[in-house]
Amino acid sequence: MLHSIIDFKSYFIDLGWDEVYVRHINALIWSGIIVVLAWLLDWISKRVLLRIIRKVINRSTSHWDDMLYEKKVFHRLSHFVSLIMIYALSPYVLSELSESFTHIARGAVNIAAILLFLALLHSLLEGIKEIYNSYEISKYRSINGYVQVVRIIFVSMGVIWIVSILLGKSPTVLFTGISAMAAILMLVFKDTLLGFVASIQISANDMVRPGDWITFSKYQADGTVTEINLTTVKVQNGDKTITTIPTYALVADSFINWRGMEEAQGRRIKRALNVDLNSISFCSPEQLERFKKVEILGSYIDDRLAEIESLKAGQEGLFHRSRNLTNIGLFRQYLENYLRVNPAINHDMNIVVRQLQPTENGIPIEIYAFSIHKSWVDFEKVQSDLFDHILAKAPEFDLNIFQHPTGQDFKRLQA
Repeated sequence: MLHSIIDFKSYFIDLGWDEVYVRHINALIWSGIIVVLAWLLDWISKRVLLRIIRKVINRSTSHWDDMLYEKKVFHRLSHFVSLIMIYALSPYVLSELSESFTHIARGAVNIAAILLFLALLHSLLEGIKEIYNSYEISKYRSINGYVQVVRIIFVSMGVIWIVSILLGKSPTVLFTGISAMAAILMLVFKDTLLGFVASIQISANDMVRPGDWITFSKYQADGTVTEINLTTVKVQNGDKTITTIPTYALVADSFINWRGMEEAQGRRIKRALNVDLNSISFCSPEQLERFKKVEILGSYIDDRLAEIESLKAGQEGLFHRSRNLTNIGLFRQYLENYLRVNPAINHDMNIVVRQLQPTENGIPIEIYAFSIHKSWVDFEKVQSDLFDHILAKAPEFDLNIFQHPTGQDFKRLQA
């Protein structure tokens, strides 16, 4: 071996140094030489091996190897070359030292190997997650929870192994002791265990995906899911704040997921306005003539009047003789016709204009339709424009929109 060819030990003994000190000095010198050689080998492996790997990756048509390279998987792997050299040469360098010193040195090398392996595992898991996220299925199934579970398991095993090396005990002894503390650990990691089970249920039942818009009133969350982890789900609200929700809460409590609306052909408009009951009446001939001038209503009035006259002429009875058109009925028909010609409304989905139960605030007229625009900003614009038109159009049908008296109303009465 090299240390037999270059014998520092004989040189120092010839100088008259004590043999005990010479052995330690000799081991220290060779340890330094091995460290320098390991550093040079690590530098060469990163410069040469990584360059070769980079060229191979550039020629490859797949994308997963690029992601592994970006996550430094191959960088971490290259460090094992120098570590293997240190592990192989250390017995020859430390052979003349005491057993305790050799044990410490070997333990340090083993701990370095464990730490390097954990760093490699971290990079590999990040690379796998990045590769998975590049596929379409990642939009429907998140693996962040599973990745974190694997990381926790291996890190826990690594910590136990390092502690066993430091204590000079077998890892099985520590595992036995930990199993006796399982009940305590379950309490400590309760949220983690609940989150793990919840993440499996969320993924299996497709309850939430990254990118879904959810509303969770209990946690004041109303926004887009940005990340699903083992213990938490991050939601970016409309005001760009971030709300963190425990993962198990998505299984234990009720929340709204707006994904169905976003995947549908339109977003629902379901809003009502109250009409003053005192303004409802049968239409006079003058009103009918005025309403016929409304383009999207004229033909309907003629058809309805002809139908009513036919019923009155063909059948006897108070019911048919009392038939007539009302201003609120024509207003409802106008709104339905208006919705059916409105380009912002999906005409292939339900369009309903209906009366609800009268209340002390008047009779509600509810609009039920679907906007073709599903984004929040565009949807609110469509809905606001629609009700702006309805509120402005109601007086043309001699209908009053109900509202409680205000200070201005009382001032007018006093005047």
